Amino acid sequence: MKYPTTDDSEREVAVAAATKAVRNGELVVFPTDTVYGIAADAFDADAVRALLAAKGRGREMPPPVLVSAATTLDALTNDVPVWARALVDAFWPGPLTVVCTEQASLRWDLGDTRGTVAVRMPDDPLALAVLERSGPLAVSSANLTGRPAALDADTAEEMLGDRVEVIVDGGPSRGAVPSTIVDCTGEAPRLLRAGAISIDAIAEVLEPLGVALTETA
Repeated sequence: MKYPTTDDSEREVAVAAATKAVRNGELVVFPTDTVYGIAADAFDADAVRALLAAKGRGREMPPPVLVSAATTLDALTNDVPVWARALVDAFWPGPLTVVCTEQASLRWDLGDTRGTVAVRMPDDPLALAVLERSGPLAVSSANLTGRPAALDADTAEEMLGDRVEVIVDGGPSRGAVPSTIVDCTGEAPRLLRAGAISIDAIAEVLEPLGVALTETA
């Protein structure tokens, strides 16, 4: 079901419905600061598998995890470098995804992660409202694999409507450019995907720390 969010009352109903669906192990769609995302409880392995199946993806493409606060990074990851924290401080909430070593004690199954997890805090009030109530969510772009990511609720509904329980309609996406992804599991940061945050902006944060970003070939 698609929920409008044109006023505070509708917004509350939409967020509550999305939160309830997540807790019931169902899939939801909501806007982020980049494109619309399809989400599942990150700690519900069946829900994560359903998310990948809905998109037509396999375990080799695990979804990132969205959080509502930067402090949650320490609950999900280990050995976060100082320079990675500097990037988080500079760009969260926002379109920066950091790939870190996951906490070994976590009981979840996001797919073939090889001991890592990609984490992001989005800069979108609806997304954050859901995340604050639901906890960390596995979120991928709301689209079928091979098709462009949905930039509005109608497009997400057309592709995924029969696979999700709730669609939060937040209007058109603010930007079609995906998040920038930086691998923070090594001694130096490595760019995995260029995106909404420029390489120059990242370099401005890293240079005072004597760290350089490595770009993938």
